[in-house]
Amino acid sequence: MLLQQLINGIALGSTYALIALGYTMVYGIIALINFAHGEIYMTGAFVGLFMVTTLKANIFVAMAAAMIFCMAMGVVMEFVAYRPLRKSSRLSALISAIGVSIFLQTLALMVFGADAKGYPDEVFPIRQLHLGSAEISTLQLLIIGVSAVLMIGLEFIVRKTKIGKAMRATSEDYNTAALMGINVNRIISFTFALGSALAAAGGVLVGILFNAVSFNMGLMAGLKAFAAAVLGGIGSIPGAMLGGLLLGVAEVLGVAAGYSSYRDAIAFAILVLVLLVKPTGLLGQKIHKKV
Repeated sequence: MLLQQLINGIALGSTYALIALGYTMVYGIIALINFAHGEIYMTGAFVGLFMVTTLKANIFVAMAAAMIFCMAMGVVMEFVAYRPLRKSSRLSALISAIGVSIFLQTLALMVFGADAKGYPDEVFPIRQLHLGSAEISTLQLLIIGVSAVLMIGLEFIVRKTKIGKAMRATSEDYNTAALMGINVNRIISFTFALGSALAAAGGVLVGILFNAVSFNMGLMAGLKAFAAAVLGGIGSIPGAMLGGLLLGVAEVLGVAAGYSSYRDAIAFAILVLVLLVKPTGLLGQKIHKKV
């Protein structure tokens, strides 16, 4: 029973981790909480749904299309809503993020309607595989596998590539990075694109998992992913991964224990408890104010 719930929790937590990575990367670079990130996740789910229902694409092509679309969307969002306010107060940027979130949510409501849409059953055949006393579905394997590949790919980009080195330099101090010849605007746009692509993949995977895509699906998922990012340590990529997995497992175990009506509250209760003990999060470090 415990193994079964752990499998379910890891599958769910993997999607939280994908979304949380976008929050933590953007915060690490420009110290901004992008509260419109949940709506990018929602857009990715709708783009994937459009690809499989209208264009009859397979799930991997649909996911790639959703990631590319949301990468462009993230870059445009950064250019229009955040870049002009980069030297303004944190409050101005926060209000802009909330405004973008409301705008995208309302636009999705107008375009797709209020009713939830479902992915076709044939988009990914689901079979149950036995793992000892537990069962794991091919869909859960897909979610865990795709999430793992994307997280490893992100870690490789950040740690082993030239643009990843520029991202780390910009996160330390973007004014000094600019003086050293780094194109800070390009690095910030790339960070938004990378985070948006991961959120889009998470949206497609969750859309298939729960077979429901709606205009407001990004609200709670975004809040939980933000909680995961803070839990793991805001600004820490491994922390976002760990925080997402922990929240997913905790939520599933809470539901299995009979507290299904409190499933959304469980994530935030754990967040509060951890922050009372370790305010920087599990893997976070004390952040010095950037001037």
